[in-house]
Amino acid sequence: MIANLELVIDICLLAFLIMIVFASIKITDLFAVTMLFGIFSFVSALLFLDLDAVDVAFTEAAVGAGFTTVLMLSALRLTTRFENVKHRHSLLGLPIVILTGAALLYGVADFPNMGDANAPIHHHLAPDFIRLTQQKIDIPNIVTAVLASFRGYDTFGETVVIFSAGAAVLMLLGMGHVERKQEPEKNLILWVVVKPMIALILIFGLYVQFHGDFGAGGGFQAGVIFASGFILYSLVFGETYARKVIPATILPRLSALGVLIYGVTGLMSLISNKPFLDYNALSSNPVGGQHLGILLVEAGVGLAVFSTILLIYYSFSGREVIHYE
Repeated sequence: MIANLELVIDICLLAFLIMIVFASIKITDLFAVTMLFGIFSFVSALLFLDLDAVDVAFTEAAVGAGFTTVLMLSALRLTTRFENVKHRHSLLGLPIVILTGAALLYGVADFPNMGDANAPIHHHLAPDFIRLTQQKIDIPNIVTAVLASFRGYDTFGETVVIFSAGAAVLMLLGMGHVERKQEPEKNLILWVVVKPMIALILIFGLYVQFHGDFGAGGGFQAGVIFASGFILYSLVFGETYARKVIPATILPRLSALGVLIYGVTGLMSLISNKPFLDYNALSSNPVGGQHLGILLVEAGVGLAVFSTILLIYYSFSGREVIHYE
């Protein structure tokens, strides 16, 4: 009975997401479309949560529903609210959409059904990860073991990609500057309500950062949550005050430092004649070395993600407003 109810709820959520997609295509009010995108991301996070992918749900809720929505509103502030309908009915993109959709359907046609006990992953990768996590790393959260240790090369590449994205935005847009007239008007009630909320967000970010060994969380999620707290501070109290707390000039350095922490952790393994990112070299006790290595690389990831997201936000929000005719 419960399983059938969950299936009905999932189908309803998927139908709701499809309705949002078609509504976003038809609506010309870009502010409304941005709100719909935020709702789409939040509902997607609920679906991930239902699939027990709590780490992904964290990231989707914070990045998709939170940061991306604010970033799109910041970009919308630089243009106009309504879409230019001059080329709205152009069908040039339709063949590309059809080909992409056909390729995706072809690619997933031979995938095993969700939850299939005979799927290859349940007979090859998953048993090895479970066994090796208990033997060599000894942490309860296998997801963290896979991301930070078994798949450490891939995670290092993702961290470099995040840093590169921030560097690209910085080179294209710069950091901008904030005038006093751009600051929001003082709202005493909002200030009183948001102050303790920001403190709770930052504390929760610390919890997610250091609880990743035992439950859902880690550097990616913690970095996004920390950045969300400072973005909320900027939206409520004004970007002038936010830039005094976290100056824009130090964000590129913090982002580079996060990548450097991750890379140096791997170099320490090489110095000890071990493979790159082999944390066993960090301690005489291999399990202790794994714990220390995961702690260091997760700290680097969190620092890189936090500073890059805040850097991108500063780049958009600090741009001069252009009024189009």
